[in-house]
Amino acid sequence: MTSTVRPPWVTAPVRPDDPDAALLLREYMTEMVVRYHRRPARPGEVDAALDELPSDDLTVPGGMLLLAHHGDELAGCAGLRWRPDFAELTRVFVRPAHRGTGGGAALLAAVEHAARAAGADRIRLDTRHDLVEARALYARHGYVEIPAYSRGPYAEHWFEKRLTNRPGRAK
Repeated sequence: MTSTVRPPWVTAPVRPDDPDAALLLREYMTEMVVRYHRRPARPGEVDAALDELPSDDLTVPGGMLLLAHHGDELAGCAGLRWRPDFAELTRVFVRPAHRGTGGGAALLAAVEHAARAAGADRIRLDTRHDLVEARALYARHGYVEIPAYSRGPYAEHWFEKRLTNRPGRAK
């Protein structure tokens, strides 16, 4: 019997203007535009979306952006924004070639660890109705739907996960 060893998922914080981060954020936004409009992106649409929903606050002190590598390949990202009473999850993206290999779970584990380390006791997020795979991912990992906490043209579902300290760690 032979077993296949999967490459590990490794995450690291970067600035949103890092070239790899900028590339992934553009890929993320391209997918968001295409799925929202249900057609290929038109010239300038992705740039307009990146301007409308910037990621430049995903850096200290307002937040953070994690890039994920699957083995040696750049494979995904996830961001956190620090809010007064919670951490807000955003920009969760796994490149299509790496989907189904545990990247979503790895990114969620990494942002949850970072949020706990920063003192957050919960993570919230909003998402769109058409992002059914994302909603399923969040539900599988303990995020529960909550009443709306934010407003925006793309906020249609809201989730929260309470973060618990690991055994033996003080609150």
